[in-house]
Amino acid sequence: MPSPVVDASAGCLLEVRRVSKSFPGVVAVDDVSLRVERGTVHALIGENGAGKSTLMKIIAGIIPADAGELCLLGRTLKLRGPRQALESGIAMIHQELNLMPTMTVAENIWIGREPAGALGLVSHRELHRRTRALLERLRIDLDPQAEVRTLSIASRQLVEIARALSYDSQLLIMDEPTSALTAHDAAHLFAIIRELKSQGKGVLYITHRMEELFEIADQVTVLRDGKYIGSAAPRTLTREAVIRMMVGRELAQNAPRARSAPGALVLAAHRLTLRPHFQDVSFELHAGEILGIAGLIGAGRSKLAEALFGVTPASSGRISLAGEEVRIDSPRAAVARGMAFVTEDRKETGCFLTLNVLDNLEIAVLNHDFVRLGFVRAGAVSAACANVSRQLRVKTPDLREPIANLSGGNQQKVLLGRWLLTGPRLLILDEPTRGIDVAAKAEIHELIASLAARGAAVLMISSELPEILGLSHRVMVMHEGRVTGILGRGEADQEKIMALAAQ
Repeated sequence: MPSPVVDASAGCLLEVRRVSKSFPGVVAVDDVSLRVERGTVHALIGENGAGKSTLMKIIAGIIPADAGELCLLGRTLKLRGPRQALESGIAMIHQELNLMPTMTVAENIWIGREPAGALGLVSHRELHRRTRALLERLRIDLDPQAEVRTLSIASRQLVEIARALSYDSQLLIMDEPTSALTAHDAAHLFAIIRELKSQGKGVLYITHRMEELFEIADQVTVLRDGKYIGSAAPRTLTREAVIRMMVGRELAQNAPRARSAPGALVLAAHRLTLRPHFQDVSFELHAGEILGIAGLIGAGRSKLAEALFGVTPASSGRISLAGEEVRIDSPRAAVARGMAFVTEDRKETGCFLTLNVLDNLEIAVLNHDFVRLGFVRAGAVSAACANVSRQLRVKTPDLREPIANLSGGNQQKVLLGRWLLTGPRLLILDEPTRGIDVAAKAEIHELIASLAARGAAVLMISSELPEILGLSHRVMVMHEGRVTGILGRGEADQEKIMALAAQ
C-alpha cells in the first residue's frame, strides 16, 4: 500500500512525494512519501536493506529517483548532483565516511571552498582560523592540521559532522551518525541537534538504536522492504511496537547471555605496548569466553586488536596462544594460527567494494581446504559461501551481486561470514554490530554467543554498553592506552565501566 501523499504547509521544510528507486534485482524504495517539519528531528528506521540510505541519497542528490518528486520549502527540486543539493540547503552526513585520509581536518571540511589569499592561492591561515572557529562553536576537540588518516573512526565521524554543519544548511541528513561515537560524544551530538532545532532547521535522522529514537526524534517513519509502513510521534509508541513495524515480529529485547563456561587458556597477552596507542596491556582469554573491551575514544582498543592480529605488531610485550609464545607479525600469520578479525571500518579495511559477495566471502578460505591438485574446488567453495550467507540472512539477489550494492548492515554480515568460514578458534570483533538494525543485531548476538558455546574464544570491542554487558563473561576497560580494570559478569555495570573508562 503506498504511503500517503502529504500536502504543503507553512511549517513543512521537506516533502518527499511518492518516490521510487530500483536497482538490478531489487526495488530499494517503493512509492514512499514523508514530510519533515521545520525545527524537528524526523527519524527514519527499518531493517538493513529497508531502503533508508537509498532514500536519503536521493534527497541528497547522490542518486536520481526513478519516480516521484522532492519539495523543499514549497519548491520542487530537480537535483542533478550532491553539489546542487548543498546549494539548495541540504547536507548529508554519511554512514560510510567520505573523507580524504591524506588531507587535514581543515582541508576535508572546506574542500572546494578554500579561502583564497591575495595571489589567488589557498590561505592556510584563514583556512585554519575558520576551522578552529567552527570546531570551537561545535565544541569538537580536534586539531585542524591533523591528517585524517591519523584519527580514530569516531574522530573522523566528528569531522564529517563538522563538514556538514559548515554549510549552514536548512536540512541536515544524518545516516547513523553515532555508530562510532561513545555515549559521551553522542550526548554532545544531541546537544548540537537541539541547537539546530531551535534555529528552525530540520534533521532527517537514520538510526538503529532504539534509545536514540525516543531521546531525540519528534517524528518517526518506518520502512520495510522499501515500502512505507507508518509514521508516528515516538511518545505514542513503545519499543516493541516500533520493532514489530520494522520486522513484523517480536524480538528479544536484550543481548543473550553467553551460555558457555570458559575453558582452557587460548590467548595470553603480557605487557603489550605500541606507543602512543597503548602501554603495558596484559590479559587472558579462554576457550568459550567472550571478553568485552570497553573504553572511550582514544582508549587504544582498536589499535590493540590490530596488534594482536599482526596488522601493526606491538613494539614490546609477549603473546601466547594455547601456552606457546608466538610472534604474530602479519595477518597471514594470525590466520594460520586460527585467528580471525572483523575490523570496525568495513569500507576501508573490510569489504573489497569492487568485488561481488561471493568473492568477499571466499577470499579468506582459498587455501588447501578448498584446493585439490593446485585447483580451487569452486563448487565446494560456492556451496560453503551460500550456506553461511543463508545462515546470516544476507539480503542479496545472489552471490554474484556487487557487495557495494548491499546495505551497510548486509556488508557487515558478509564480513562475519568470511571469517566464520575459516572456523576460527580466536575471533576478534571490533564494533561487530555497528550500523546494524535491531533484527540483524539480535541474530549476530545469538551467533556470537553460539560460537563461544562451541568453544571459540571471542574478544569483542563495542561502544554499546548494553551489548558489552549482555554478551561478555568479563569486561576489560581501557583509558588512554592502559587497562584500568577487568570486571567479572557479576560486578560489571554501566556506572563502574564508565568510571574506569574516564579515569
